[in-house]
Amino acid sequence: MKRFSSHAHVLQWIDRRIGVPVCFLLTMVRRLGDLFGRRVPAAPGRSVLFLKLAEQGSTVLAHEAIRTAVAQVGRENVRFLVFEENRFIVDLLGLIPLENVLTVHTRSAWSMAVSCCRRLIEIRRRRIDTCIDLEFFSQFSAAIGYLTGASQRVGFHAFFGEGPYRGDLLTHRVLYNPHLHTSQTFTSLVRALAADPEILPTLAIVPPPTPALPLFRPSPEELLELRHLIGSLGVSATDRLILLNANAGDLLPLRKWDETNYVFLAARLLQEFSGLAVAFTGSPDEAPRIEELVRAVRSPRCVCLAGRTSLRQLVVVYGLAEVLVTNDSGPAHFAALTEIDVVSLFGPETPLLFAAPGPRSHPLCAGLACSPCLNAFNNRQTACRDNVCMQRITVNQVFEAVGRIYRQRTAESSVSTTADTPAP
Repeated sequence: MKRFSSHAHVLQWIDRRIGVPVCFLLTMVRRLGDLFGRRVPAAPGRSVLFLKLAEQGSTVLAHEAIRTAVAQVGRENVRFLVFEENRFIVDLLGLIPLENVLTVHTRSAWSMAVSCCRRLIEIRRRRIDTCIDLEFFSQFSAAIGYLTGASQRVGFHAFFGEGPYRGDLLTHRVLYNPHLHTSQTFTSLVRALAADPEILPTLAIVPPPTPALPLFRPSPEELLELRHLIGSLGVSATDRLILLNANAGDLLPLRKWDETNYVFLAARLLQEFSGLAVAFTGSPDEAPRIEELVRAVRSPRCVCLAGRTSLRQLVVVYGLAEVLVTNDSGPAHFAALTEIDVVSLFGPETPLLFAAPGPRSHPLCAGLACSPCLNAFNNRQTACRDNVCMQRITVNQVFEAVGRIYRQRTAESSVSTTADTPAP
């Protein structure tokens, strides 16, 4: 059975039906408290809690925001609240001590409620004074942020109904700017803490360019283990590896590129390039379907890695491969922490806001007039039932992009090898 958190539509229903009245009631409680003259300090506090429960990929984009907070208050004073299955990416970033990552269990609705209450008790006991809500317009996170007891709470606020209602629970209300890359948007939340809450949403700062993400460095033991796993599937040690993430179980089906496209792409790559192997990746739940796709390619140089690795091990695999092809999803961002080149396919959402930063990121988008249709303002809901925006991205377009990148990497590798070879 899938975890409760995987049922995106159920969570969205709870957020709308239960989250809205809860935020309204907590807003009334807050306003009653304000009658007693409680004031919010203008300067950033001594301890910070980041609140980003879902969306593993977005957590990668929060790297600079976390780094900024760490520089302000110290690594030991920064904590992160996240759904249990998403904590691996927080750990992978390496910015926060492992013991400062607080998790909410999601095995069932009851488990989530109990776990969340326990974490709130722990947070209040620690007297954390600043909560930074990285969720866009989630009522659930707005309520949790208020209940942490933090005297400073910063997040996105719908001033004139431009986003879903989440009450008036923030002390630092920031306007969501749909023209800034998500990494810059997250960093602006940290910077907003230095502003006088009375002047917000005016935030007279120029967002700096997003710096490159840090490179994940696996241990020698991890590299050896994953090389052995890949070799056990029949991939030669001399073969260069291309990874395909067919995302057979994507929680947002509109983001999917047709599975048969991946089969055709794999077959063309294997036909065009010798000394190359293709591996399909995926979660354990996706493994049976991914196995079918691999069999459809009909090549001993095409293998299935789905369900064979942990998420951390998958990131190690990215570092051993040349190119990853994936739709807009978590793997595109995890891979950005390695030296792999990523061809990411966008349709319902835009690469201008959500593409992983860096020169190894190669987003493809059809650019239709109706795209993107999913955004923070509509809580990622759309009336569209036919993802023409993804269908317009052809196998030939992706093949050309992957081929160009692969040839360039092969050429660079040859030059590097020649340079490292001592003269006779």
